[in-house]
Amino acid sequence: MEKLLKKEHTVSIVDFIEYDIPLLPQGDVVAHALTSFQSKLMEGLHKAHIVFLISPEYNWSTTPEILNMLHRFGTNDFKYVFDESVFALIGVSSGKGGKAPALHLSSILTKIISFMDLESIISPKIFESHYTKEVLDEEGHSLGNKMYDAGLKDFTDYTLRVANRWFN
Repeated sequence: MEKLLKKEHTVSIVDFIEYDIPLLPQGDVVAHALTSFQSKLMEGLHKAHIVFLISPEYNWSTTPEILNMLHRFGTNDFKYVFDESVFALIGVSSGKGGKAPALHLSSILTKIISFMDLESIISPKIFESHYTKEVLDEEGHSLGNKMYDAGLKDFTDYTLRVANRWFN
């Protein structure tokens, strides 16, 4: 996604490698005392007009870390980070999959947006990244699968059109 978008758009990536959001029984997330990762995540979500959420498929769903993040930050203290955005969802699989995490994310984001009466939208088109290791290298460069590349470009272009309509 970064390689497709960075030529014409400002792109900020929040990598969950430094993830440190506590589970519910491990303590609260305090808005005025966020960790470095939590601050970067909140700032990235808040500043973005389009949020591409990319989730690997984990047991036919999204990852526990993304689920926990949405549950912990989908509250009144942090609702501003979900407001006035277009969310685009990508599910990643090492096989023929990826739809389940994107649909699960859509369901949770719909609840957050609706419950908090936010001015956001979830783009209806999702991208299922099938056999990801066979079509992208470890740095995210295409390995030349024309069908995959065309599908990803179509998804990205569609999302940009939705965002353009939403913000204009």
